[in-house]
Amino acid sequence: MAEIDFERRLERLFDSSPEMPDAAGFAERIERRLNAGWTARRWLIGAAGVVGGVIGASQLMLSNVFQRVETASDSARLLSSGVARIAPKADWISAISGGGGVVWIAASAAVLMMAFVLTRVIGEI
Repeated sequence: MAEIDFERRLERLFDSSPEMPDAAGFAERIERRLNAGWTARRWLIGAAGVVGGVIGASQLMLSNVFQRVETASDSARLLSSGVARIAPKADWISAISGGGGVVWIAASAAVLMMAFVLTRVIGEI
């Protein structure tokens, strides 16, 4: 019982601290510093984003990425025509009991697990 009374007495003593005489001025100075810092941060982050975008765009132009995309689309067409020829012969989806639903359930469970892992990692940070 004595511990509960002691804790309540401590709570009452430290519940409200006395206000300092320069509290309003202190709060105003801190707010001014925070606002000035955000303006500079916004400009710096924006400038870094623009510089990064320009560098990224120039790297894309210099690496012939558009020609590589065209070659990749040709490869994808070739691959899809090959898969279309093989698909009627390979009937592996229907061999699984329950059909393709099992594959979709497994995929959605994997996505759900990744979401849980991501929330855990964010919580640790």
